[in-house]
Amino acid sequence: MALTKSIYEGGMGEIVEKKSRFIATICPVETEEEATAFIAAQKKKYYDARHNCSAYIIGRNGELKRSSDDGEPSGTAGRPILEVLEREGIYNVCVVVTRYFGGTLLGTGGLVRAYQGATKEAMAQCSFLERAQGHVVTVIIPYTLLGKFQYFCNSNGIPVLDTIYETDITLKMIFSKERKEEFVKEVMKFTEGSINCEVSEEVEYALKGQEILLF
Repeated sequence: MALTKSIYEGGMGEIVEKKSRFIATICPVETEEEATAFIAAQKKKYYDARHNCSAYIIGRNGELKRSSDDGEPSGTAGRPILEVLEREGIYNVCVVVTRYFGGTLLGTGGLVRAYQGATKEAMAQCSFLERAQGHVVTVIIPYTLLGKFQYFCNSNGIPVLDTIYETDITLKMIFSKERKEEFVKEVMKFTEGSINCEVSEEVEYALKGQEILLF
């Protein structure tokens, strides 16, 4: 199943359990190389910590998932962190949870709760984007059709990437993957087939307020 959400701006969160500090840091990543570099940077930053446990998910379909307990008992740190990301449907994200040992053993259940709790605290400080799949559609239209196109986009929630005013108007829109064929047919219908639609390969996009982001 395709995931839908990614991190736009990372965050940090911290909890304390029986004097052990758990510091979670979350970062958006696009590749495994970026994830491993982020983990290495956090280990360098917190070089004096007992553990720097991590997890990451790369790819809209969760194609690449990795986790590390970094010396904690098997299955008590990396996997629980990863489960938080999976439950939230987040991808292209990396989490490192740093533990400064407080002198008291937490037990298996205590460690799982602490690592997940720190991850959730950090997630509460992040900015998220809901991503979708679609196609950039470019048309060149006369000024007489601008009002009709603007109404078409507004009434169907179609994001407009750019409008270039020259002798004619170049309009770049994003059609969702699911409705691309329907929208292209609609454009052809109300322009009586008088214009060409240039349709891009599939892209990922997200709306951040009024800003349109392509990935």
